[in-house]
Amino acid sequence: MNWFIRTLTSSIGKKWLMAITGLSFCGFLTSHLLGNLTLYAGRDAFNSYAEHLHSLGILISVSEKGLLFFGIIHVFTGLVLFIQNIKSRPVRYSVKKNAGGRTIGSFTMPYTGLILIAFIIIHLINFHFVDKTGTTIFEIVKNAFSSPVYIATYVFAMIVVAVHVSHGFWSAFQTLGVNHPKYMPFIRKVSIAFSIIVGLGFGFIPVFISLTT
Repeated sequence: MNWFIRTLTSSIGKKWLMAITGLSFCGFLTSHLLGNLTLYAGRDAFNSYAEHLHSLGILISVSEKGLLFFGIIHVFTGLVLFIQNIKSRPVRYSVKKNAGGRTIGSFTMPYTGLILIAFIIIHLINFHFVDKTGTTIFEIVKNAFSSPVYIATYVFAMIVVAVHVSHGFWSAFQTLGVNHPKYMPFIRKVSIAFSIIVGLGFGFIPVFISLTT
């Protein structure tokens, strides 16, 4: 057990935790997007999808707790790595170089992560912890997206998600050892494609709802 704890608390162990939890959230984003696409089919289709999810009972409860646990690990480990990185280079370079294939996604990872934490809290307040008495999930979504401010906030957050995932997806595979010259270019392309699909897929939903309801 001691070797396991030492491994997880080492630098590479923390990166493994970030990779595993990050990929799990990519899986969640995929399933969540597929479910939310039923909004395009209308009120009844989306309410039926929501009712099906709630009928799963304990499975949903376990999944939510698992996501929360993974989220805490991801955020805490990310902050620790960020602080350690700052301490290892206390003096910033006078000139920033775009060396080593740095992208906007890699450069902004800590900051987009913090923005997403704030958005997730707002999102949960608006959709998960809202009073559902005498209403349907579709009506809750419709009411939330009746606010231009929230629509703008949501779309901005989805852009941030896309930027975050554009680097996080492929770098997770790299951390886990999939760093072969034959496969990594393809994984990078998949990462970009996935980030675009997630950004557009989620980002267009509030616009669609506001224009059609």
